[in-house]
Amino acid sequence: MEEKTTRIFGIRAVIEAIESGKALEKVFVQKGLSGPLFQELNRHLKKGNFTISYVPVEKLNKLSKGNHQGVVANISPISFISLEKLVEESQKLETAPLFLLLDGLTDVRNFGAIIRTAECCGVTGIIIQEKGSAPINADTVKTSAGAVFKMPICKVNHIKDAVFHLQTYGVKLVAATEKTDDMVYDIDLTQPVAIIMGDEAKGVSNSILKAADHKAKLPMLGEIASLNVSVACGAFLYETVRQRL
Repeated sequence: MEEKTTRIFGIRAVIEAIESGKALEKVFVQKGLSGPLFQELNRHLKKGNFTISYVPVEKLNKLSKGNHQGVVANISPISFISLEKLVEESQKLETAPLFLLLDGLTDVRNFGAIIRTAECCGVTGIIIQEKGSAPINADTVKTSAGAVFKMPICKVNHIKDAVFHLQTYGVKLVAATEKTDDMVYDIDLTQPVAIIMGDEAKGVSNSILKAADHKAKLPMLGEIASLNVSVACGAFLYETVRQRL
């Protein structure tokens, strides 16, 4: 399944999209743009904490053939759920909730693969950070095999805020990292749990590692020191499934 990125252009069109509650994946703004209407748009962008990229007009001309007025935005193909609603809905489940937090993941294909595996493993919801995370675009949709339309996904300002919020509801936070001696197989994953995966280069950030309840790793028997993050995530999720069966 492949979806084309929905793209809108023009200052007024982007303002109306924001006011109607559309999920904007990224907003491209021409460098040096000014004027009263742009100031109105800028207030909306700051209030909504959107991902903004300031680019030369040539970039915008490539993104849109129409009169873009210095602004082009990509609309996400899905609607996001709030963290509060996600947790509230999880309290109604007959089984222990299983959350997945992605800390700094930027590769869209890895993101799509993780969403696909998460849906297969019965993950309650995926939580990502508003800024700096992989967007949900055509590649994400395709790699997820359409699972992105079935999986609740939540955006938060900071992953650490989600960690603390989940902990107040008794959810155990398990961070995947090689910076530990504990194996994932030795941790009880049958209770409400959230698994934290980091990005390919740096892994889970130090501040999140400190906030997590447990740190866990997978055994590495070969000469290569790490797994692809989507593969590692699958191993963690299926260990959770195994324990819960």
